[in-house]
Amino acid sequence: MSQQERSDIFVIVPAYNEGPMLGDVLSELAKTGHQVVVVDDGSIDETHAIAKRHTSHVLKHLVNRGQGAALQTGIDYALAHGCNMVATFDADGQHRIEDMERMIDRIRDGECDVVLGSRFLDRETRESIPAGRRLLLRCATATQRILTGAKLTDAHNGLRVLSSKAASRIELTNDRMAHASEIIDQIFATDLVVKEHPVHIEYTEYSMGKGQSWIDGFRVLFHYIISRVFG
Repeated sequence: MSQQERSDIFVIVPAYNEGPMLGDVLSELAKTGHQVVVVDDGSIDETHAIAKRHTSHVLKHLVNRGQGAALQTGIDYALAHGCNMVATFDADGQHRIEDMERMIDRIRDGECDVVLGSRFLDRETRESIPAGRRLLLRCATATQRILTGAKLTDAHNGLRVLSSKAASRIELTNDRMAHASEIIDQIFATDLVVKEHPVHIEYTEYSMGKGQSWIDGFRVLFHYIISRVFG
């Protein structure tokens, strides 16, 4: 891949109080040569300062608005700066660079417009998912399939790659975690070609501590169903 091709790929990293892991994540992403955009979602720790040390693309929400809002801010920025592709990448160290690069290759090769990461297609990750989270993810995926017809194995994975055409179709209105389902809704409401890709997820004590509780997860799922049925 040429340097020009790399410079047209924007990696969006939403970050809220991710000081403990953000530096390591950004150091690895810097090696790719892609444009790394950190959206500091109202952090009150050292997230902003760490981001500034690793990339010139640092955006900030003055208050915490939620991951959906942070992703939309990053996507809008990437589109305004002439991106060819947009990748979304978590700040907590769960994702692997090599998975993202393989997903990018699939779009560059013309196979599809969108590649969605799936932890259920990676055997090692599938077997390591905590039971409560596995149940929640399965429920979310089944609900998404019933409501949208999206035949996916993992509806809430934060590692995604979209062509600029696909990214321009995304207009998130759910600021918080329901955005993950909203992205799927918007993608499958178009003629975009969508593929899944197996990705490995590192479930660490830190990433699990940052994640939603199962109660929060079912609350998000409930609000998503209500919005789909009555919205």
